[in-house]
Amino acid sequence: MEEVEANPGLIFDKLDSWLDGLFRLLPNIAVALVVLLIFWLLGKGIALLIRRAARRHDRPSLGDVGGSLCRWAITIIGLMLAITIVAPSLTPGDLIAGLGVSSVAIGFAFKDILQNMLAGILILLRQPFAVGDQIVVSSGHEGTVERIETRATLIKTYDGRRVVIPNADIYTDSVVVNTAFKKRRSEYDIGVGCNDDWDDSRRIMVEACRGVKNVLDDPAPETIPVELGDFANVVRLRWWTASDQASMIHTRGEVLQAVYKALDDAGIDMPYPTQVQLFHDQTDEHDGDRAKQREGWPASGDDPAPRRIADALEKRDASARAKTERSAEA
Repeated sequence: MEEVEANPGLIFDKLDSWLDGLFRLLPNIAVALVVLLIFWLLGKGIALLIRRAARRHDRPSLGDVGGSLCRWAITIIGLMLAITIVAPSLTPGDLIAGLGVSSVAIGFAFKDILQNMLAGILILLRQPFAVGDQIVVSSGHEGTVERIETRATLIKTYDGRRVVIPNADIYTDSVVVNTAFKKRRSEYDIGVGCNDDWDDSRRIMVEACRGVKNVLDDPAPETIPVELGDFANVVRLRWWTASDQASMIHTRGEVLQAVYKALDDAGIDMPYPTQVQLFHDQTDEHDGDRAKQREGWPASGDDPAPRRIADALEKRDASARAKTERSAEA
């Protein structure tokens, strides 16, 4: 077996050549760092301009996302130029080709993240809702939009919690924007007595509703008869308020209270479901004889006596017969 001799001189020669190459590249590295710094400052300045322009158009979220994307894009371009300065053998075409192959791999690895990012950009561009709007997403979450980011939309629920929803879910599913318009309609079905006057009941409801503070005059409150119920005539009361959740909820409670008091003061009945139950003895004297008795009511003829009464009468008759027999024997 041959022995391998270590030659420390070769090691020092290699290190010396590396250091020589490093010293020769120091000017290029310095220039590359300056170029990278310039592009970084340029990207930061352009991002700041984009944010200011977006805020002037009342779209701060779009400005934040667009500014960040532009800053990173300009920084990456500066980094590619810096690499070509440090390593002149590399051309921009080689870097772009390598970046293209890498982007495909990154796209497969981070598919969900890129999908949410693209959906966030489309949401910010098309703006189906804005920060401050109150929305309901298909998953059931409801609240006020706090912020729209590249990956997710943040909403604050009415009970003070934060929900982070991926942008892809919002963009591909249905979203209800409650505050898209300034006005929002509410309604409630009210039952009145079947013998009460329709016109009077409807007039009282409208007047009571109109007297509530936050109910809008245009469109005016209205009533629509919707059902002839089993125990009440149902009238649907409709009114308009501001579209935010707080105005709608508080006004709804005030309207219901005012309408109830007005109908009660006018003597209008507001009936509730009523049931009549009939109780009868199902163990009569014909119990067991299907020709004379069925479950529930008698089959025909006069109503039979209940079983307990029939037994008592039978005992009384038996006692009377026994007394008669004893008297006859005496």
